Amino acid sequence: MSKEFPIKIRRIDLVELNNIKIGNGKPFVLIAGPCVVESEKLIISTAEKIKEITLELDIPFIFKSSYKKANRTSAKSFSGIGDKEALKILGKVKKKFKIPILTDVHTKEEVKTASDIADILQIPAFLSRQTELLIAAGRSGKIVNIKKGQFLAPDDMKHAAEKVALTGNRKILLTERGTTFGYHNLVVDMRSLIIMKKFGYPIVMDATHSVQLPSQGNTSGGEPEFIKPLARAAAAVGIDALFLEVHPNPQKALSDASSQLPLSELKDLLVEIKAIDKIVKHY
Repeated sequence: MSKEFPIKIRRIDLVELNNIKIGNGKPFVLIAGPCVVESEKLIISTAEKIKEITLELDIPFIFKSSYKKANRTSAKSFSGIGDKEALKILGKVKKKFKIPILTDVHTKEEVKTASDIADILQIPAFLSRQTELLIAAGRSGKIVNIKKGQFLAPDDMKHAAEKVALTGNRKILLTERGTTFGYHNLVVDMRSLIIMKKFGYPIVMDATHSVQLPSQGNTSGGEPEFIKPLARAAAAVGIDALFLEVHPNPQKALSDASSQLPLSELKDLLVEIKAIDKIVKHY
């Protein structure tokens, strides 16, 4: 072991955040929110509605929204309203509704910026092999959610997790979000959830990015009709958390318009997922 990383890796399958427990057979946690911070009004109203639903259904809830979108199909695609303003809005959500925040980071510098607000730092799929970013996220002490690259086999995620764990931070989540399959298409192999689970970290299913059709012209397309079936199938496997990008009006969303779940359909889906989760985990 190098002097830079003197910590012996010890994998854990339970990650705790305030009173939320992720993994180790606990009831699934919902990670949800609009793809990106579009406006304060949209973010506040969406967070309020999702919290209302999850309180009623007794489902632990972590709010997700990217304060910036660095990976865009086109240079003309919407990337955010400004870092400071977006993080300020996420901070308001955290304080007003007393819910944890998850957001993406793309560089070492962003890790420092986002850590003041975020409880979970998310490593985007395309950056899941970026060693310096993973190490910086690990050293922040925050929970790190690593999304499996579309180009990776599930076995490869062991190496990504180890980069974070070598910093002494073992609060790691691993997320499935589909694998490149032919041209402009993704496919989800449910075996990957079981394979990644063997590494000893909680497993998350992103049922929205998994239905994307990358680079359809100047934007990414999607097949949102498959969001619910994928979520149900993943729940049957026994995921620890379900990741959903949710928007009041997906067709008008400024990012990922073709792969977000309508907010109006969230409650009914969660009722189904909770029923499946109970059967699988016997609680």
